[in-house]
Order: sequence, then C-alpha cells, then structure tokens
Amino acid sequence: MPETFHEAGEGRLNLLWLQSGGCGGCTLSLLCAESPDLVTVLESAGINLLWHPSLSETCGDDLLDVLHNILNGNTRLDLLCLEGSVVTGPRGTGKFHMLGGTGRPMMEWIRDLSAVARHVVAVGTCATYGGITAAGDNPCEAVGLQYDGHHKGGFLGKDFSTGTGLPVINIAGCPTHPNWVTETLVQIALGQFSGTEMDELGRPRSYADHLVHHGCPRNEYYEFKASAEKPTDLGCMMENMGCLGTQAHADCNTRLWNGEGSCLRGGYACVNCTAPGFEEPGHVFTETPKIAGIPVGLPTDMPKAWFVALASLSKAATPKRLRENAVADHIVVPLRNITKDRE
Repeated sequence: MPETFHEAGEGRLNLLWLQSGGCGGCTLSLLCAESPDLVTVLESAGINLLWHPSLSETCGDDLLDVLHNILNGNTRLDLLCLEGSVVTGPRGTGKFHMLGGTGRPMMEWIRDLSAVARHVVAVGTCATYGGITAAGDNPCEAVGLQYDGHHKGGFLGKDFSTGTGLPVINIAGCPTHPNWVTETLVQIALGQFSGTEMDELGRPRSYADHLVHHGCPRNEYYEFKASAEKPTDLGCMMENMGCLGTQAHADCNTRLWNGEGSCLRGGYACVNCTAPGFEEPGHVFTETPKIAGIPVGLPTDMPKAWFVALASLSKAATPKRLRENAVADHIVVPLRNITKDRE
C-alpha cells in the first residue's frame, strides 16, 4: 500500500498521477529524467508518490482505498498530476473512459480529486489544451483540464483554482521534457511556485520564457536566410520546411533531451508542440505556408516589415559556404575556404 501523507511524515508532499485520454508518452519521457533521475528528484524534494498507473504495483481495491482516503480527508493530496486529456464523450457523460472497477467515468474522479488537491498540474499538451486526442472531429469530446484549445475553460472551467489560489499549472509539450516536470514539482515542493511563475497560457515560465530558436544549431543559416529545401538539408527550416522554432515557447535547444538531442538537432522541424492547437496547423507540418512568397509564421517578436527587409539584406550577403551547405546533407564547403570566399 502507498504511504499516506501522515505516514510519509509532515513536510512531505503527496503526489497522485492519473492518466486519461493520451498515449502515455509524457510518462515515457519522464522516465528518461537524468542528473538526477525521477526517483532521486522525488526523494530529495520530499515528494511521496501515492500512485502512478505505470509505476505503481497497487491496483484494484487497494487503489480505490487510496482514492477514497483522499476524498474523505484521511490522506492529504498536495499534487494531482493528470496526463492525457479529459474524455467527456459521449454527449458529456464521460463513459468513453471509465475508471476500471469503479463504475464511474474518469472525468468524475478528476473533478472530485481536483477539488481537494492543493495543486493541479496538467502534464503534456493533451492535458493542458486537448492536444492530439482532441484533433479532427474530436469524437471522444476530449478537452484540457482548464483549456479547450486556445479557449480558457476546458473541463474544470476558466475560474477554477485550488486552495492555494493557483489555476491549473500547464506543463505543455508533446511529450514534455522530463526536466520541465521535475523542475516544476521541485519548485512547488520548495514553496517557490506562484502565479508569477506562469505565462499567459498557464505554462511554467522556467521553460516557456524561452524560444526553441534559442540555441538552435542552425542559427547561422537562419541569420543569413540560407534555407533548407528538403528534409536532409542542413539549412534553416523556417522558410520552407515548416519550422516554428522562432515562435515556439520552450528551451529544447538549450536544455537538451537525454543530454544531447532536440527535434532540430535530429533534422526535424519544430511543430510548436507546447502551444494550443499545434496538432492542427491547417497545413502540412513539413511545409511553410506563404503569402506572396513571405512565410506566414514569422518570429513573434519582430514586425513583419522589419523581417522582410532584414531577410532581403541577409540573403544578399549570404556567404558561399552557407549558401551551398544549406542545401546539402553534409558540409560541402568547409571553414578553411572562408578566406577565399571573402575575396
């Protein structure tokens, strides 16, 4: 049986993790946390994991005891994490997703547990904004905890807040970087997480105040607008390949995944997976929509006229090294030729 809050000791925080409409990818990502690993983070932060559907042995009646002890006040719930969107179909009944052995829709358990939790955390873009699960015609009527796409409200309603006065904390990402989750949990455990630590979409500012563009290994190509034309090219992927790194709020290229990777470093354009509605951009993910030859998705912090003017100047000044390497799958003009290039 999991420990209750009092058995774990005053000062420790109890964490309950639920999964709803999603693929479980955020948990798989979380298990890749390193320096320190997930177990070390929880132990050092004084967080007691009451239950996790993939990591806990407890199931059946024992799990129901855990949930009932929380709801009747015998076990204090400090952190409720939900992974996956809330499934409310069909027709608002939630019966597309029943919690096994309870005869109740998962959405009812989520509502009741959220009401007694000191902090409610949505883990992943499905839980935050609906995400992939809510794409298309959304037959399962999936929504985020406090957002339905771009619209605040979602399952718990736009005015929901916990006893701490905080709304749902939206750790968006598809999947989330493991350190975005562990860092946020540690901030909460240390009493250092407040409303000022969240951006306008409820995302922790520790990662959402950055852009994926920051630290991108293709930035030199971006500066000279030396653009890739096909997936294997080395150049910047913003102009032709659908990359939204100049708009996406995340620190993927400065806080690398598994110590060394990111989508862009792997040759994939950023699809802005930390934003609501990323799953349906209205165009092919790997193509950049344009109007009169100008990309629609321009950097968020630069006026369009300035960008167009600077882009024209940059392209005119593009060194031969970058111009040729941008459309190759390996370095064809090495740095040693840079002096000749200038002559």
